[in-house]
Amino acid sequence: MNNRKKGSLFERINTMTKPKDSNHLTAREIRQIARENRRVTDALENKRNRKNVPESEYLTTMKNPDNVVEFDGLRTYFFTDIGTVKAVDGVSFEIPRGKTVGVVGESGCGKSVTSLSLMQLVQRPLGQIVDGAIRFDTGDKVYDIAQTPYQVMEKIRGSKVSMIFQEPNTSLNPVFTAGYQIDEVIQLHNPEMTPEEVKALSIEMIDMVGIANSEGVYNMYPHELSGGMRQRIMIAMALSCSPKLIIADEPTTALDVTIQAQILDLLRNLKDQINSSIMLITHDLGVIAEMADYVVVMYAGRVVEKGTATEVFKNPQHPYTVGLMASKPVINRSVERLYTIPGNVPNPVNMPNHCYFRDRCERRTAVCNGAYPQEVHITDTHIAACYHTSAAEKQV
Repeated sequence: MNNRKKGSLFERINTMTKPKDSNHLTAREIRQIARENRRVTDALENKRNRKNVPESEYLTTMKNPDNVVEFDGLRTYFFTDIGTVKAVDGVSFEIPRGKTVGVVGESGCGKSVTSLSLMQLVQRPLGQIVDGAIRFDTGDKVYDIAQTPYQVMEKIRGSKVSMIFQEPNTSLNPVFTAGYQIDEVIQLHNPEMTPEEVKALSIEMIDMVGIANSEGVYNMYPHELSGGMRQRIMIAMALSCSPKLIIADEPTTALDVTIQAQILDLLRNLKDQINSSIMLITHDLGVIAEMADYVVVMYAGRVVEKGTATEVFKNPQHPYTVGLMASKPVINRSVERLYTIPGNVPNPVNMPNHCYFRDRCERRTAVCNGAYPQEVHITDTHIAACYHTSAAEKQV
């Protein structure tokens, strides 16, 4: 027991989650894991639920004042009965002010969990931010979201940072009108406004997102609206308080191609109108190429490559990024079958300390059997975590 208490919480979690065969656990092992999980999550919950936390514990400063958000070594874990899922494992990247950062990767790579960590919407108590920092500049103060109390976060979420969720059907409440749901957001963060002012602003927001007959739509229920109109209502809700950051989690997935283009144009124009930044999460490399100023490629909970959109698309360095580029169709090129990356994403429980893409990589060599590769700078802004980048091979 004494050894268990030594070191930081993060070190104790790593000690607790040594690799094991999670597919063949005995009942005793499952009970032991559950017991350890409760001990860790109870400690984190007790810290998070404290009252009257001094501002000195969660106010900080930005490393670069030109950024609106800085993810710094973020680790968000899920404590399950078969082991610890390291959904986000040491993620670091920045979102510059007034820019769009596209986060791309396969399902389950940690894109959405990264954004939910910023919003403090990770499902607790199983899901916890266990290490790292998320520095967010609201304009007045800089918060470390990983340490910010829930009561303070309620004032930030929706007003300073907003999220457009993937599926508006499940995000909008079917028993309230579209206007009522926009009103609710505005009233929560602007208690000084009168009901008449709130309604006027809601109708203005509906008009701003390009919906005709804004006053009529204000009184409609979600089921009376088309998919594109529901997504526009979600955008109106997200932008109603002019946030510093908009998180768009696959905002065009459920829409047809024509409506997708309209929604992307709308987001780009509204971002400039309210001088905001966008964190765009998507599988679609075409959307990233059209919208993003910077690209972050994630795989199995880690950032494998990041840089400006031009750098990543013209000179991809990580084999996973190369595979993603090769798997998309190209105009005027006829192929019998699109390229697919071989293999599957590894089991996220108790990941070993080597390159997570190793077993799927066509460029694998003996050096890839070593520890997880360090990030290598190709340029000042272009970074990849691989032993086979052009910069890494020059160093060897």
